[in-house]
Amino acid sequence: MIQHTFGLLFKPRQQWQTIADLPESSQNLLVIYPFVFALLPSIAWYWGTSHVGWTVGSYNEIIKLTDASAMQVNILFYCVMVASVAAIGYAIHWMSSTYGAANSTIAKGIVIAGLTATPLFILGLVGFYPLLWADLLIGVVAISWAVYLMYLGIPIVMNIPQERGFLFSSAILAIGLVLLVSIMVVSILAWDYGAAPAFTDG
Repeated sequence: MIQHTFGLLFKPRQQWQTIADLPESSQNLLVIYPFVFALLPSIAWYWGTSHVGWTVGSYNEIIKLTDASAMQVNILFYCVMVASVAAIGYAIHWMSSTYGAANSTIAKGIVIAGLTATPLFILGLVGFYPLLWADLLIGVVAISWAVYLMYLGIPIVMNIPQERGFLFSSAILAIGLVLLVSIMVVSILAWDYGAAPAFTDG
């Protein structure tokens, strides 16, 4: 599993082709990939928000979450990541016939979505040291790399022409943006109904 991670980060085109050439049983095993790797940012942000803390603006006061609150927030964070990968994976499968992809399954869609999220999982480790401006910058890099992986991987794994793959990926990207906005709305509602983080003095 780890070889796919390094391959997608450093030799993405060859790695996508390797994944496309795997037998279906081996591809299906990769469904567990996002469940494992989503733990990395969750653990990092739990530690960073509860034990390291962060500052805002020119204030030197360190802000932290209580251990219980950080645990609650990051369990929800993990669940949202996994659910998002599953939702996007289902969307990839659901739209596959529209773009002429043969032999698509929900598992294959989830594998593509999970592997596409590799940069987000790995660079999510910046959560061990929450520094707002650096984390935002690294987040932009991670999202950009993930989008690149999606545009590169969908036509290879789904075995469709590059032109159709571009349209397919653009449609999935649009679904991802809608999903992101939905998560933001649900997060705000969750805060209003008791899931708001509890802060402690640094």
